[in-house]
Amino acid sequence: MGLREALKKTRSNLSKNIRNLLGRRDPSLLGEIEDLLIQADFGVSTAEQLVESLENVQSQDYYSRLEKELIYLLNEREKKKQTPKPPVVELYVGVNGVGKTTTIGKRGYMLAKEGKKVLLASGDTYRTGAVEQLSKWAKRIGVDIITSHYGADSASVAFDAVDAAETRNMDYLLIDTAGRLHTRSNLMEEMRKMKRVISKKREDLPQETILVVDASTGQNALEQAKSFNEFIGLTGIALAKLDGTAKGGMAIAIVKELGIPVLFLGIGEEEEDLIPFNAEDFVCALFE
Repeated sequence: MGLREALKKTRSNLSKNIRNLLGRRDPSLLGEIEDLLIQADFGVSTAEQLVESLENVQSQDYYSRLEKELIYLLNEREKKKQTPKPPVVELYVGVNGVGKTTTIGKRGYMLAKEGKKVLLASGDTYRTGAVEQLSKWAKRIGVDIITSHYGADSASVAFDAVDAAETRNMDYLLIDTAGRLHTRSNLMEEMRKMKRVISKKREDLPQETILVVDASTGQNALEQAKSFNEFIGLTGIALAKLDGTAKGGMAIAIVKELGIPVLFLGIGEEEEDLIPFNAEDFVCALFE
């Protein structure tokens, strides 16, 4: 599935309605555009900022101005490309049921296609079937995996996985974690411990702490991102299940409110249906 198809529902709710408004001569036009942006989960402050940018623009140019403003906003927060020392450790976190394990499997497939040596690690030692699910992905995409027994200490699993990644000269280590509600401070403390233990192996680890969010949750995803960022510090967002929602604007709200870049988009069920985030492609798919 392509990005344009994945954003079909969001585009249908947003883009077509805005185009319909532009055919009218109506002093309430900007207010209605703001309402449409909020309904698409751009967030109130983002919608207000975008509408302000339209105040001195002719109505026929609203559409192109919105595109330019959004691309600028997203690119401004884009993660600076670096060349970290291998193994690159990516720690995936999030609440229950958002698609962390599937996202990791797709990410592993992406890296393996690039010729990278990838190791997966199952730090979710609590959920029945979690290890099996990630093991199936490892077999499916042809990469190695580190597992442990049910109820094992997840921080110890992560520590051992870093050891294994270094010993085997892996390029990337992708660590799965148990889903946890962002409102449960005791569970979030466990996540802090995992990061702290990993960093004892090497100060720069993990290089990435990526929050996986379900795009269909809309503004609740923003609250999740705020909580996880406060507790453990996020370096990026993976937006899963984008193909099943009309709330694609939520990605923009997270970037605008928290300054955390979106790194990946989940646009379908297949291995190749995780793509790197690109601001121009995303905005064009929203509006074209």
